[in-house]
Amino acid sequence: MNQILINKKLYVTPELKRKKKVYRFHFILSVFLLIVLVSLCIYAEYDRNKSEEASQQILSDVNKSIEEQKQAKSDVLVVVLNNSQEDLNIEALTSEENETPQMDKYTTESGYTYYTIATISIPKINVNYSIIEGETGSEKETEELLKKSPCKLEGPEPNKRGNFCVVGHNYRNTKFFSKVPTLQIGDTFTITDLTGKTIEYRIYNMYEVVPEDTSCLDQVANGKREVTLITCTNDSKRRVIVKAEEAK
Repeated sequence: MNQILINKKLYVTPELKRKKKVYRFHFILSVFLLIVLVSLCIYAEYDRNKSEEASQQILSDVNKSIEEQKQAKSDVLVVVLNNSQEDLNIEALTSEENETPQMDKYTTESGYTYYTIATISIPKINVNYSIIEGETGSEKETEELLKKSPCKLEGPEPNKRGNFCVVGHNYRNTKFFSKVPTLQIGDTFTITDLTGKTIEYRIYNMYEVVPEDTSCLDQVANGKREVTLITCTNDSKRRVIVKAEEAK
């Protein structure tokens, strides 16, 4: 008896075809989104590195300016006769409170003008940046300048009496103010103004606030030199406030 071999072919229903198309679409979409996500991460890291390079160039420029200011001060001398008019005393011209040092001027890609006003060094977290200040103080200007370097947000000139407030980005890596939240009470840092004067500040308080709370910018400093460092928490939902005063 002959056996008839029948090859059974799976019957593909219209519903199964539709599901296959949906699965294929979801797979292609997932791959596309993954590529976009990876590309965004690579670009973000590139942008951060570019910001770091720009900031270090600004720091190099301001350090050069500070050295030039020091040299200029040492070259200007005043000859003073003592009471006996026999000896000559040579004194450097020092009137720091009235000095107006030359500030380096820059312009962003969007046309905002800003100046270097000081440098900040926090050895514990390997922070060494210039502090910059814009002309208008607008929110958009500050947002753009923060990509360049930490910025003055409020207060007097660097190392003057009052509450000098500095804000910096938290990139959740080692750049800019990313490691500022890891500081502790008692840690110190220094600020050098454009005259070359360096003052050490010691942290006496740290806390977090909501973005709308601007009380840390209060200028009641009781005649002291104070510095407030400001950055975001890692989730960007709150602000980390670091209060410091001149170390005695």
